[in-house]
Amino acid sequence: MVVVVVCGGGNGAHTLAGVAASRPNTEVRVLTLFADEAERWTKAMESSDFVTNIHNHDKSITKLTNKPRLVTKDPGKAAIGAEIIILAVPAFVHAQYLEALKPHVTPGTILVGLPGQPGFEFDVYTIWGPLASKCSIMAFESLPWACRIAEFGQCVEILGTKESLVGAVHIGSVPSKFDPTLLLQGCLGPHPSLLTKGHLLGITLMSVNSYIHSSILYGRWHDWNGTPLDEAPLFYQGIDQDTADLMSGMSDEILVIAKEIMKKNPKVDLHNVDHVLQWYLRVYEDDIQDKSNLYTAIRSNEAYIGLTHPMSKTEDGKYLPNFKHRYLSEDIPYGLAVSKGVAEVVGVNTPLIDKVLIWCQEKLGKEYLVDGKMIGKDVTFTRCPQRYSMTTVDAILGK
Repeated sequence: MVVVVVCGGGNGAHTLAGVAASRPNTEVRVLTLFADEAERWTKAMESSDFVTNIHNHDKSITKLTNKPRLVTKDPGKAAIGAEIIILAVPAFVHAQYLEALKPHVTPGTILVGLPGQPGFEFDVYTIWGPLASKCSIMAFESLPWACRIAEFGQCVEILGTKESLVGAVHIGSVPSKFDPTLLLQGCLGPHPSLLTKGHLLGITLMSVNSYIHSSILYGRWHDWNGTPLDEAPLFYQGIDQDTADLMSGMSDEILVIAKEIMKKNPKVDLHNVDHVLQWYLRVYEDDIQDKSNLYTAIRSNEAYIGLTHPMSKTEDGKYLPNFKHRYLSEDIPYGLAVSKGVAEVVGVNTPLIDKVLIWCQEKLGKEYLVDGKMIGKDVTFTRCPQRYSMTTVDAILGK
């Protein structure tokens, strides 16, 4: 029997708990630290099955009715005897779960960030200290599914499953009982196919949402005069060529960072860092109608049809941009700021990232980048390496 701990109480955690519980010889426990979620989830399962509805490509629905054995807010009860612990929570609460779990984790445990989000390993190294080197650490680029809670503690809907999911794994000094990738694949089933390669830092640098979202917001609003709009503009499919060029240029700067690290450390594999166009062609291969270049790929991506900018509605029915949306509030401190921080440690200039980051931090009312350095007063609320006093390449590589 494999003991799997799922951390969180949101869409991803609910779905992962249902899917993993349906796998043979698997005991699933859920740890959720938020408010009374554990009590609510437990009570909901007392009177009903836990149902996972998987929507298939042929429009049929596969129904799973297995449920986690335990839902608790006690990290000791959740972690005892666990082979694998999976964090399916937003990046800003990773530290809370890592702190809670630390006294109860044994060497050889597999820790997974699903998704890890930029700087995940920095949090693990710092909070777990020497324990981190004795555990296997995995991070993935996103959740395996598009999913939502239909009824808390009782039913989730998997609206779509990715064909593949890219991640990386660092094998700890104390061997795990199972191969980390194979064990996690066993929890998920055949799809998505897990592709683990390269160094964990590559997953941190491949924070494509951070520069996709920020460049689109910058492109649309950096010269906005403040006049309310009659309707919300299209987000992805409303970009212009200049925005696509900016996004591509920011991705090029990320590639330079990766190449410079590999140049200084030939044994470090960061070939898991791709240009954003290659990422689009991999993730949305069947949805993109025109693969000619980044601009046409985004504009012709059928998965983006109808998606608009995050907006706030005024009393008279007009629209204003919402600069507090997660596209900035999460993707900057747990995304673009991390990439900039790594670039600073490595010694790579990033003029395009700097330009967008300065604009974004102004809209957030934050201070991260000051005079070209990550020394602003709000750096302590990011996961950039400077927050952890990581000043060398060896440090960000976990050496």
